[in-house]
Amino acid sequence: MCTYQTVKVELDGAAKGATGWFTLTGGAVYVDHPYHACHEHTVNIDFTNAGEGPSARVAVELTEESALALVEAIQQALAAAPPGLASADRSAGAA
Repeated sequence: MCTYQTVKVELDGAAKGATGWFTLTGGAVYVDHPYHACHEHTVNIDFTNAGEGPSARVAVELTEESALALVEAIQQALAAAPPGLASADRSAGAA
């Protein structure tokens, strides 16, 4: 069953799409029918920069298990690094 709920988040980063690298400004996460994955439903994640148009989009379709594993992997990677190492505040002040 599709939830028709999309969770949007502001992002600060970069992604590589069909036309090269672009700045990320937003993301959306939702459970729906995938376009390419061979499953009935997937957790879909869109990384976007709306100001750069439709070509500034990277889409990911994951099984629930893969999405949860990704969340755990991100948490483990952040826990293994010094606090604030990948923070925007730290990056802006680095020379």
